[in-house]
Amino acid sequence: MKNRTLFALMILVGLSLLLAACSPSAATPTPEPIATVKADDIVVAEGRVEPIRYTELALNANGLVSDVLTKEGDTVKAGDVIARLQSSQAKTLKSAQADALAKVTAAYQSVRDAQYNLDEYDILSDFSGMTPQQAVESTLKKLNAARDAFEPYRWMNDKQLKLTHAEQEDDSVITNTGKRLKKQLDDAWARYRKAVQWLDRQSAIESAQAELAQAQQDYDSLQDPSLAENTAGARAALASAELRAPFAGTITNLDLKVGEFASSGNPVVTVADFSSWVVKTTDLTEIDVVNIKEGQPVTLTLDAIPGATLKGYVLSIGQNYAEKQGDVVYEVTVLLTDQQPTMRWGMTAKLTFPE
Repeated sequence: MKNRTLFALMILVGLSLLLAACSPSAATPTPEPIATVKADDIVVAEGRVEPIRYTELALNANGLVSDVLTKEGDTVKAGDVIARLQSSQAKTLKSAQADALAKVTAAYQSVRDAQYNLDEYDILSDFSGMTPQQAVESTLKKLNAARDAFEPYRWMNDKQLKLTHAEQEDDSVITNTGKRLKKQLDDAWARYRKAVQWLDRQSAIESAQAELAQAQQDYDSLQDPSLAENTAGARAALASAELRAPFAGTITNLDLKVGEFASSGNPVVTVADFSSWVVKTTDLTEIDVVNIKEGQPVTLTLDAIPGATLKGYVLSIGQNYAEKQGDVVYEVTVLLTDQQPTMRWGMTAKLTFPE
């Protein structure tokens, strides 16, 4: 009897649970929506620290190194001599200045001679109102026309083509067409040669004037007492026995020793200007670079100095691209407005470009 009663109770409880589950009042609760996480609208990239400018210097002549006047870590001013060579082909600044003065003097004489030859040239009246180039073009056109007209009579020999004195004086003579056309061709050639001679003399004076201008520029560059940066190239090329600093900076690499032979064209000295610093990105992709603008503020940290946050701004965006691990990347240069005394060339930086 107890078993039957227990079984009936179990059936009753099961039916109650089934009815409760099917009841409309027991609807499934609506889940709460999950909030969308929006990423910060910033661009992050990696870069390398560099001095504001630096240059690798090479010798412009071969020779033995006679003097090395600096060492790595030394500061130099623009125009300071870093090293000297012993070479029969190279010149010191003093000897280059003397040679430059001689070239200026010779160039002045060349201009005077070319001007005299041009002034003495007897310009044909046919060329009145023309430039030498226009005269050449005009006479060449007439020469080609005369050649075409005479072409059918080329079979005639010189004796047959020679006009008599009477024929030259008598314009009514029309029977000797070949002779007339030959004379017109000869006259066209003569005028063309005169025009070319005029152009040659005009070109000679223009070339002499250009040589004088270059000689004067070289001389002025070598005489520049301030040893300015815009004249450093001329000094390096002309005074090739001396290696000079093109701008004020620090010697960061020096690969020259007294008594050793040095070859031209190979970088032997690096001069860097540490007055300011830049960071150049190494992994900024094409997707991110479109969101970068010149003048945009930037914050960055250095892996070697994690506790310091530095500021700067975008100085320039590279126009060319490179490929890195399958990505197209662009170099963006950031000028730092903050500095850390322990910063070093080549340190890794993490840059953040806010919108």
